[in-house]
Amino acid sequence: MHGVLVLDKPSGCTSHDLTLRARQLLGESRLGHLGTLDPLATGVLPLLVGEAARLAEYAPTGKVYEAACRLDLFTDTDDVTGAPLPTPSVSFPDPERVRLAVEGLRMVTEQIPPMVSAVKVDGIRLYELARKGITIERKARPVVIGSVECLSVEGMRVRFRVACSGGTYVRSLCRTLGEGLGTGGCLESLRRLEAGPFTIGEALSWETFEKSVRESAVVLQPSLRLVAHLPLVKLDDRMAEDVLHGRAPDAPTGTPEGLVCLVNPQGKVAAIAEVNGGKLRPKKVFGKEGI
Repeated sequence: MHGVLVLDKPSGCTSHDLTLRARQLLGESRLGHLGTLDPLATGVLPLLVGEAARLAEYAPTGKVYEAACRLDLFTDTDDVTGAPLPTPSVSFPDPERVRLAVEGLRMVTEQIPPMVSAVKVDGIRLYELARKGITIERKARPVVIGSVECLSVEGMRVRFRVACSGGTYVRSLCRTLGEGLGTGGCLESLRRLEAGPFTIGEALSWETFEKSVRESAVVLQPSLRLVAHLPLVKLDDRMAEDVLHGRAPDAPTGTPEGLVCLVNPQGKVAAIAEVNGGKLRPKKVFGKEGI
C-alpha cells in the first residue's frame, strides 16, 4: 500500500496522534505526514503511506489557511489556549484600517518560531521545553507570504485567508497584526485548506476513513502527485531496468538539468533522479513495480 491518505484533521488532537491512529488502522508502519497542525487547527493533513513517505523531501511545502484572529487579547502561546498577557484596552478598531493591516502581512519575510512549535533545537522540540516552562532564544527563519485576503471584520474579530510557505506560523501573524494595530492579537481558529497539491475538497473525515478501512475500500491519492511539479521522464522497459539496477541511462533530448521524476511504463514513480551530464542518475529507486 503506497500513496497519500488525505485527511480532514479534527480539532482537539495532534497530527502525531492522528498519524499513530491511522498507522494502527492500516497496519502500515511506514506512515508520515506533510506539515504539523496544532491541536486547535483543523483541515488538510496528507499522510504518506508506505514507500510514498520517502518522497516527503521532494513534495511542495506551500499552504493555504483560513484563520480567525481576536484583536482584544495577547497570550503567551499566541492563540486562545494560552495564558492571557497584558493587552491594550482599545475600542473597536476601524474596519478599513484592519483590512489594510491584514493585507500588510504580505510584507512579513521572517518569523521567530514560537516556543509552542514543533521546531527542534539540539534534537528537542520547542513545545517540549515550553511545557516545562523553559524559554530559549530562537533564530528568525525566512517565510514567504504569497497572498493575504481579509474576509471579514466583526468587532474585535478578523477573519483572513493566507497562502504561505511551509514553516509559516499563522499564530505569529496574528500577533504581528495586533502589534501593528496597537490592539491585541491571537489566533482563535485555524483551518488548512491546502497543503502542497492537496485540497480540503478531497480530504476525508476521520469517520469516513474508518468506514473505508472496515469495508476494505481505502482510497489513496497516487504517489505521483507528490512530485508532479518536477519534470517527468517516462521510461521504456530498457531504461526502467537500468534504473532498477542503479545504472544511469541517457536522458531524453531536452530533459533539463536537476531533479526529475522517472515514471515507469505502468505510470508509477520508479525513481527520483538527477540529470547530470546528459545522464539520469538515480537518487531514490522504488523497485520494479514503482509506487
